[in-house]
Amino acid sequence: MVKVIAVANQKGGVAKTTTVQSLGVALAQQGHRVLVVDLDPQACLTFSLGFDPDELDSSLHDVLVRRARLVEVIRAVPGVAGLYLVPATIDLAGAEVHLLSRTGREHVLARALEPVLDRYDAVLIDCPPSLGVLTINGLTAAEAVIVPLQCEALSHRGVGQLLETIEDVRQFANEKLRVLGVIPTMFDSRTTHSRKVLSEVEERYGLPMFLPPVPKSVRFAEAPGLGQSVLQHAPLSPGAIAYRSISTCVYDAMQSA
Repeated sequence: MVKVIAVANQKGGVAKTTTVQSLGVALAQQGHRVLVVDLDPQACLTFSLGFDPDELDSSLHDVLVRRARLVEVIRAVPGVAGLYLVPATIDLAGAEVHLLSRTGREHVLARALEPVLDRYDAVLIDCPPSLGVLTINGLTAAEAVIVPLQCEALSHRGVGQLLETIEDVRQFANEKLRVLGVIPTMFDSRTTHSRKVLSEVEERYGLPMFLPPVPKSVRFAEAPGLGQSVLQHAPLSPGAIAYRSISTCVYDAMQSA
């Protein structure tokens, strides 16, 4: 069984944060206890879940620099029973510099998470759009990786680099790490191009796909400003329906892994 999943892709704008938020809300609505971890200094997940990063008195940064324990910074997400957040602030960028000088720096997040893992059915880590020390921490803490893949030109070219990084982490820091699958995002069913991107990724990398593809929708842009996921803002929209279906597939894959 897999419990801790890193959602990673070094390419920005592929819906990593939307995926973590949507899966977290969907799983919580299904009765699971879910912890989401904002590992990105931009703190988009924190903001999207209804918190102002500038007003938080503690965050993941304090954990990584040893000023607090993880349990002390966890926040219950308003309006979603069973969903909890480890928030980020811009200070997390400073934590990245701090980690570079630490022995065993790639294991810091894993060690911080360990005391609370038995409290949750799933832990989802929102990795930053890079392959730096914070993302390496996320991959080292995780048992599996989900890769959001934008269904547009050139979007899959970085997948190979990410898979190389995952293999490096597997060899040197976390031998149990595996790729659970790919979530196709920003899918436009009207174009053959989107379908071509999907088939190319399947053919080239042989990665499992969590379907249906998540369609493009303005609802995704509207929801963060309300501090909600698309499942709350527009629960009957095609995007919400897709993530709800994908969340069931992801949880089944976690149980059977």
